[in-house]
Amino acid sequence: MIFIELLKAAFLGVVEGVTEWLPISSTGHMILVEEFINLDASVAFKEMFFVVIQLGAILAVVLIFFHKLNPFSPKKTTQEKKDTMSIWYKVIVGVLPAAVLGFLFDDWLNDHLYNYWTVAIMLIVYGILFIVIENRNKGKESSVNSFKDLTYKTAFLIGMFQVLSLIPGTSRSGATILGAILIGTSRFVATEYSFFLSIPIMFGASFLKLFKFGFNFTGIEIGILLTGMIVAFVVSVIAIKFLIGYIKNNDFKAFGWYRIILGILVIGYFLLFN
Repeated sequence: MIFIELLKAAFLGVVEGVTEWLPISSTGHMILVEEFINLDASVAFKEMFFVVIQLGAILAVVLIFFHKLNPFSPKKTTQEKKDTMSIWYKVIVGVLPAAVLGFLFDDWLNDHLYNYWTVAIMLIVYGILFIVIENRNKGKESSVNSFKDLTYKTAFLIGMFQVLSLIPGTSRSGATILGAILIGTSRFVATEYSFFLSIPIMFGASFLKLFKFGFNFTGIEIGILLTGMIVAFVVSVIAIKFLIGYIKNNDFKAFGWYRIILGILVIGYFLLFN
Protein backbone atom coordinates (compact mmCIF):
# COMPACT_ATOMS: atom_id res chain seq x y z
CA MET A 1 0.00 0.00 0.00
CA ILE A 2 1.19 3.51 -0.88
CA PHE A 3 0.11 4.86 2.53
CA ILE A 4 2.32 2.33 4.35
CA GLU A 5 5.33 3.27 2.20
CA LEU A 6 4.76 6.97 2.94
CA LEU A 7 4.61 6.18 6.67
CA LYS A 8 7.92 4.34 6.36
CA ALA A 9 9.43 7.33 4.54
CA ALA A 10 8.14 9.69 7.24
CA PHE A 11 9.68 7.57 10.00
CA LEU A 12 12.99 7.46 8.14
CA GLY A 13 12.75 11.24 7.81
CA VAL A 14 12.46 11.51 11.60
CA VAL A 15 15.54 9.29 12.05
CA GLU A 16 17.49 11.35 9.51
CA GLY A 17 16.44 14.68 11.03
CA VAL A 18 17.51 13.66 14.54
CA THR A 19 20.69 11.73 13.80
CA GLU A 20 22.14 13.96 11.07
CA TRP A 21 22.97 16.72 13.52
CA LEU A 22 23.53 14.91 16.78
CA PRO A 23 26.98 13.22 16.72
CA ILE A 24 25.55 9.69 16.64
CA SER A 25 25.76 8.81 12.91
CA SER A 26 22.77 9.26 10.61
CA THR A 27 24.06 6.76 8.04
CA GLY A 28 24.65 4.20 10.76
CA HIS A 29 21.15 4.62 12.11
CA MET A 30 19.66 4.43 8.62
CA ILE A 31 21.44 1.15 7.90
CA LEU A 32 20.18 -0.27 11.20
CA VAL A 33 16.61 1.02 10.85
CA GLU A 34 16.43 -0.51 7.38
CA GLU A 35 16.67 -3.92 9.07
CA PHE A 36 13.22 -3.31 10.53
CA ILE A 37 11.63 -0.83 8.12
CA ASN A 38 12.28 -1.87 4.56
CA LEU A 39 10.93 0.32 1.78
CA ASP A 40 9.15 -1.60 -0.96
CA ALA A 41 11.37 -0.19 -3.69
CA SER A 42 14.31 -1.13 -5.87
CA VAL A 43 17.80 -1.42 -4.39
CA ALA A 44 18.94 1.50 -6.58
CA PHE A 45 16.12 3.74 -5.32
CA LYS A 46 16.77 2.91 -1.67
CA GLU A 47 20.49 3.59 -2.03
CA MET A 48 19.64 6.97 -3.53
CA PHE A 49 16.86 7.70 -0.99
CA PHE A 50 19.10 7.27 2.06
CA VAL A 51 21.43 9.97 0.73
CA VAL A 52 19.05 12.40 -0.97
CA ILE A 53 16.75 12.52 2.08
CA GLN A 54 19.61 14.58 3.56
CA LEU A 55 18.61 17.48 1.30
CA GLY A 56 15.65 18.08 3.60
CA ALA A 57 17.97 18.09 6.60
CA ILE A 58 20.47 20.48 5.03
CA LEU A 59 17.76 22.97 4.10
CA ALA A 60 17.13 23.32 7.85
CA VAL A 61 20.72 24.58 8.28
CA VAL A 62 20.24 27.02 5.40
CA LEU A 63 17.05 28.34 7.02
CA ILE A 64 18.41 28.68 10.58
CA PHE A 65 21.75 30.24 9.59
CA PHE A 66 20.58 32.10 6.48
CA HIS A 67 21.42 35.56 7.82
CA LYS A 68 24.79 34.50 9.24
CA LEU A 69 25.79 32.80 5.99
CA ASN A 70 24.37 35.41 3.60
CA PRO A 71 27.19 37.71 2.43
CA PHE A 72 24.78 39.89 0.44
CA SER A 73 22.43 40.85 3.30
CA PRO A 74 21.64 44.60 3.16
CA LYS A 75 21.50 44.53 6.96
CA LYS A 76 25.24 43.77 7.17
CA THR A 77 28.06 46.30 7.13
CA THR A 78 30.89 45.98 4.60
CA GLN A 79 33.10 44.37 7.25
CA GLU A 80 30.37 41.92 8.24
CA LYS A 81 29.98 40.91 4.59
CA LYS A 82 33.74 40.31 4.39
CA ASP A 83 33.59 38.21 7.58
CA THR A 84 30.75 36.16 6.07
CA MET A 85 32.74 35.52 2.90
CA SER A 86 35.66 34.48 5.12
CA ILE A 87 33.42 31.82 6.70
CA TRP A 88 32.55 30.49 3.24
CA TYR A 89 36.22 30.38 2.18
CA LYS A 90 37.02 28.36 5.30
CA VAL A 91 34.09 26.05 4.57
CA ILE A 92 35.44 25.42 1.06
CA VAL A 93 38.90 24.63 2.47
CA GLY A 94 37.38 22.25 5.02
CA VAL A 95 35.16 20.51 2.48
CA LEU A 96 37.85 19.67 -0.09
CA PRO A 97 39.35 16.51 1.53
CA ALA A 98 36.02 14.68 2.04
CA ALA A 99 34.61 15.91 -1.28
CA VAL A 100 37.54 14.56 -3.30
CA LEU A 101 37.89 11.24 -1.48
CA GLY A 102 34.13 10.74 -1.25
CA PHE A 103 33.77 11.18 -5.01
CA LEU A 104 36.64 8.78 -5.74
CA PHE A 105 35.65 6.03 -3.31
CA ASP A 106 31.83 6.32 -3.18
CA ASP A 107 31.16 2.97 -4.88
CA TRP A 108 33.88 1.12 -2.95
CA LEU A 109 32.57 2.41 0.37
CA ASN A 110 29.02 1.30 -0.52
CA ASP A 111 30.20 -2.18 -1.49
CA HIS A 112 32.57 -2.88 1.41
CA LEU A 113 31.69 -0.81 4.48
CA TYR A 114 27.90 -0.41 4.53
CA ASN A 115 27.16 -3.22 6.99
CA TYR A 116 26.20 -3.57 10.64
CA TRP A 117 29.66 -4.68 11.81
CA THR A 118 31.27 -1.48 10.54
CA VAL A 119 28.48 0.62 12.01
CA ALA A 120 28.63 -1.07 15.43
CA ILE A 121 32.41 -0.84 15.70
CA MET A 122 32.50 2.84 14.69
CA LEU A 123 29.67 3.68 17.08
CA ILE A 124 31.66 2.19 19.96
CA VAL A 125 35.09 3.54 18.94
CA TYR A 126 33.92 7.12 18.52
CA GLY A 127 31.76 6.88 21.62
CA ILE A 128 34.89 6.05 23.61
CA LEU A 129 36.80 8.88 21.89
CA PHE A 130 34.14 11.42 22.82
CA ILE A 131 34.42 10.47 26.49
CA VAL A 132 38.24 10.33 26.50
CA ILE A 133 38.68 13.66 24.67
CA GLU A 134 36.09 15.47 26.79
CA ASN A 135 37.80 14.21 29.96
CA ARG A 136 41.19 15.23 28.58
CA ASN A 137 39.97 18.75 27.73
CA LYS A 138 38.08 19.33 30.99
CA GLY A 139 39.02 22.70 32.40
CA LYS A 140 41.16 23.67 29.39
CA GLU A 141 40.58 26.94 27.55
CA SER A 142 39.84 26.75 23.84
CA SER A 143 42.16 28.62 21.48
CA VAL A 144 39.49 29.07 18.78
CA ASN A 145 36.38 30.76 20.16
CA SER A 146 35.04 32.48 17.04
CA PHE A 147 35.23 32.11 13.28
CA LYS A 148 37.72 34.99 13.21
CA ASP A 149 40.06 32.80 15.30
CA LEU A 150 39.61 29.87 12.90
CA THR A 151 42.62 29.83 10.56
CA TYR A 152 42.64 28.20 7.14
CA LYS A 153 45.12 25.64 8.43
CA THR A 154 42.75 24.69 11.26
CA ALA A 155 39.82 24.59 8.82
CA PHE A 156 41.73 22.18 6.59
CA LEU A 157 42.71 19.97 9.55
CA ILE A 158 39.05 19.76 10.62
CA GLY A 159 38.23 18.87 7.02
CA MET A 160 40.69 15.98 7.24
CA PHE A 161 38.81 14.68 10.28
CA GLN A 162 35.61 14.90 8.23
CA VAL A 163 37.12 12.34 5.83
CA LEU A 164 36.75 9.77 8.62
CA SER A 165 32.97 10.20 8.40
CA LEU A 166 32.95 8.47 5.02
CA ILE A 167 32.99 5.27 7.09
CA PRO A 168 29.37 4.51 8.14
CA GLY A 169 28.76 4.65 11.87
CA THR A 170 31.36 7.38 12.38
CA SER A 171 29.04 10.42 12.08
CA ARG A 172 30.00 13.39 9.94
CA SER A 173 29.19 15.85 12.71
CA GLY A 174 30.86 13.57 15.26
CA ALA A 175 34.12 13.33 13.33
CA THR A 176 34.35 17.05 12.63
CA ILE A 177 33.35 18.11 16.16
CA LEU A 178 35.78 15.66 17.75
CA GLY A 179 38.59 16.75 15.46
CA ALA A 180 37.87 20.42 16.05
CA ILE A 181 37.77 20.05 19.84
CA LEU A 182 40.96 17.98 19.74
CA ILE A 183 42.89 20.80 18.06
CA GLY A 184 41.58 23.51 20.37
CA THR A 185 38.27 24.71 18.94
CA SER A 186 35.41 25.53 21.31
CA ARG A 187 32.36 23.25 21.24
CA PHE A 188 30.18 26.07 19.91
CA VAL A 189 32.44 26.95 16.96
CA ALA A 190 33.12 23.25 16.29
CA THR A 191 29.39 22.52 16.14
CA GLU A 192 28.49 25.49 13.93
CA TYR A 193 31.42 24.81 11.59
CA SER A 194 30.29 21.20 11.34
CA PHE A 195 26.84 22.43 10.29
CA PHE A 196 28.32 24.73 7.65
CA LEU A 197 30.63 22.03 6.26
CA SER A 198 27.59 19.86 5.73
CA ILE A 199 26.02 22.24 3.19
CA PRO A 200 28.30 21.64 0.17
CA ILE A 201 29.07 18.04 1.20
CA MET A 202 25.44 16.97 1.45
CA PHE A 203 24.29 18.91 -1.60
CA GLY A 204 27.14 17.36 -3.58
CA ALA A 205 26.49 13.81 -2.32
CA SER A 206 22.76 14.14 -3.01
CA PHE A 207 23.17 15.37 -6.58
CA LEU A 208 25.78 12.68 -7.23
CA LYS A 209 23.31 9.98 -6.13
CA LEU A 210 20.50 11.58 -8.17
CA PHE A 211 22.76 11.67 -11.23
CA LYS A 212 23.68 8.01 -10.80
CA PHE A 213 20.03 7.07 -10.29
CA GLY A 214 19.13 8.91 -13.47
CA PHE A 215 16.21 11.13 -12.33
CA ASN A 216 13.95 8.36 -13.58
CA PHE A 217 11.25 8.29 -10.89
CA THR A 218 7.82 6.75 -10.71
CA GLY A 219 5.03 8.77 -9.07
CA ILE A 220 5.19 6.62 -5.95
CA GLU A 221 8.96 7.08 -5.68
CA ILE A 222 8.59 10.87 -5.90
CA GLY A 223 6.03 10.76 -3.09
CA ILE A 224 8.27 8.62 -0.91
CA LEU A 225 11.30 10.85 -1.49
CA LEU A 226 9.44 14.12 -0.88
CA THR A 227 7.82 12.77 2.28
CA GLY A 228 11.17 11.73 3.71
CA MET A 229 12.78 15.07 2.82
CA ILE A 230 9.97 17.23 4.26
CA VAL A 231 9.87 15.31 7.54
CA ALA A 232 13.69 15.39 7.75
CA PHE A 233 13.58 19.17 7.28
CA VAL A 234 11.05 19.78 10.07
CA VAL A 235 12.75 17.44 12.54
CA SER A 236 16.19 18.86 11.66
CA VAL A 237 15.10 22.37 12.64
CA ILE A 238 14.17 21.04 16.09
CA ALA A 239 17.34 18.92 16.43
CA ILE A 240 19.70 21.73 15.44
CA LYS A 241 18.14 24.19 17.87
CA PHE A 242 18.28 21.56 20.61
CA LEU A 243 21.98 20.87 20.05
CA ILE A 244 22.90 24.56 19.98
CA GLY A 245 21.14 25.02 23.31
CA TYR A 246 22.53 21.79 24.77
CA ILE A 247 26.21 22.56 24.17
CA LYS A 248 25.99 25.89 26.01
CA ASN A 249 25.91 24.04 29.32
CA ASN A 250 26.95 20.45 28.52
CA ASP A 251 29.75 18.43 26.95
CA PHE A 252 29.42 15.55 24.47
CA LYS A 253 29.99 12.65 26.84
CA ALA A 254 26.30 11.72 26.94
CA PHE A 255 26.44 11.12 23.18
CA GLY A 256 29.56 9.02 23.71
CA TRP A 257 27.76 6.73 26.15
CA TYR A 258 24.76 6.51 23.83
CA ARG A 259 27.01 5.41 20.97
CA ILE A 260 28.73 2.74 23.07
CA ILE A 261 25.45 1.28 24.35
CA LEU A 262 23.87 1.30 20.87
CA GLY A 263 26.95 -0.30 19.31
CA ILE A 264 26.88 -3.14 21.87
CA LEU A 265 23.14 -3.66 21.32
CA VAL A 266 23.65 -3.79 17.56
CA ILE A 267 26.34 -6.45 17.83
CA GLY A 268 24.21 -8.44 20.25
CA TYR A 269 21.12 -8.23 18.05
CA PHE A 270 22.86 -9.38 14.86
CA LEU A 271 24.75 -12.19 16.60
CA LEU A 272 21.49 -13.49 18.04
CA PHE A 273 19.15 -13.07 15.08
CA ASN A 274 21.38 -13.18 11.99
